[in-house]
Amino acid sequence: MRYDDEKDYIMRMIKETAGMLFSVLMGKPYVSVEMQKENPYVVYGKNLEEYKSMADQGKINEAENMLLEGIDYTDRREAAAAVLFYQYVSEKGEDFLKQNNYSMEEVLEGLKRLAEQAGLEEVCGILED
Repeated sequence: MRYDDEKDYIMRMIKETAGMLFSVLMGKPYVSVEMQKENPYVVYGKNLEEYKSMADQGKINEAENMLLEGIDYTDRREAAAAVLFYQYVSEKGEDFLKQNNYSMEEVLEGLKRLAEQAGLEEVCGILED
């Protein structure tokens, strides 16, 4: 597999995983434009926008750690916030992620761990079949 093909595959898997997890968690289709308008998601006292801002500043690992340490995996809205965070981070691009010690592979792994913790590991299994 060529490098570009591998990057495209990982990005496609991230989008499919994020969309499916969000849909299962929230019981409605993932619509990114809708989420950007309202964004009512709060995890550990921080709005999703605060985690995104940290990612914008290159503090992706710190934001991810805070998010995952504070999340209540039984709260579907909090789990959905984490899905949206990973989707947002994936859209930053490979170069930005690499400059900030992160990767697309870590985004995909984060989504898979999130699915497992939320009891939705079958979602990732469906995508890998």
